[in-house]
Amino acid sequence: MAAGYRLLTPEAVSAMGKLPLLARNVVEGFITGLHTSPFHGFSVEFAEHRKYTPGDPLRDLDWTAYARTDRFYIKRYREETNLRSRMVVDASASMSFGSGGTTKLEYACCLAACIAYLAIKQRDAVGLTVCSGDRTEDIQPASSPAHMGRIMDLLESVRASGTPELAKAFHDTAQHLRRRGLAVVFSDLLDSEQELIGALKHLRHRKHEVILFHILDQAEERLPYKNISEFIDMESGERLMVDPRALRAKYLEEISGFRNKFRRICSDCGIDYVPVCTDEPYEHQFIRYLIRRARS
Repeated sequence: MAAGYRLLTPEAVSAMGKLPLLARNVVEGFITGLHTSPFHGFSVEFAEHRKYTPGDPLRDLDWTAYARTDRFYIKRYREETNLRSRMVVDASASMSFGSGGTTKLEYACCLAACIAYLAIKQRDAVGLTVCSGDRTEDIQPASSPAHMGRIMDLLESVRASGTPELAKAFHDTAQHLRRRGLAVVFSDLLDSEQELIGALKHLRHRKHEVILFHILDQAEERLPYKNISEFIDMESGERLMVDPRALRAKYLEEISGFRNKFRRICSDCGIDYVPVCTDEPYEHQFIRYLIRRARS
C-alpha cells in the first residue's frame, strides 16, 4: 500500500509494525474492526445478561442461565467496530516555515500520511481536511486501499498559503463526524487562541476524541540566531528588525508559555496534546506517541 508515496517512507511503515491506533473512548460504527462499540447486537464477544422482556428475540435467550435460575435472561454482546476519523491539516502560510530543510507543513503531511496508512490498514474509515486562507479541500472518510491513494495525492500536492481558517475547519469537522469518532489536528496553532480553544471544545462537546499535534520548527522553539536579523510575518508580511540575543530569554519564556497554555487547556478538555518539533524524524515522534497512547 505504501509503495511510491513520497511522504510515507519504508522506515516509517516498518517502524509502525502492528501497533494499532486504538480509540481510547467508545466509538460508534457498523463493521467488525478493532474498536469497542456501545451498541449491543448478535456478535462474538459476550458483554452481560439482562432480564427478558416481551418482544426480545428468542434467539438471544440464555438457556443455560434459565436452567440454573429458572428465569429468562437475554445475552447482550459487545461488538468490535471500525473507527471513523478525520484529519485536519493546517496549510496556512506560517506552516511553510522550515529552518532545517523540512517545513512544518511537510512534517504535518508526513504525520497525517502515517495516520491514514495505519487507519486504512486496520480497516478504519479516515477523511482529510486541508485548510488555508485560500481554500479548504476535503476528502470524506472511507477505508478502501484506493482511498489511501486519494489522501496521499492531496497531502503530496498541498501548498501553504494565506491566513489560517482553523477554527472554522474544527467546527465543520465537529458537525461532519456524525458518530463519535476521532479528530486528528496538525497545526502550529498560530491563529486566534480564543477561537481555536472554542473550536477544540466544540469537538469534545460532540463527544469526539481529539488528538492535537502541535508542530513548531526548531528555530521557533529555540531562536538560535546570533546576529541582528529581519523577521518577516509569513501571513501578514510585516517586517521587524531585532537583535535575537537581546530577546532570547523573553522569547523562550513566551514560547514555553504558549506550549503550556495549550497543554493545560487540552488536558482540561480531555484532548491528547502532542507537542512535536521538526528537528526529530517524524516517524520517531509518531511511534513514541502510539506507544504512550497504548499504555495510557
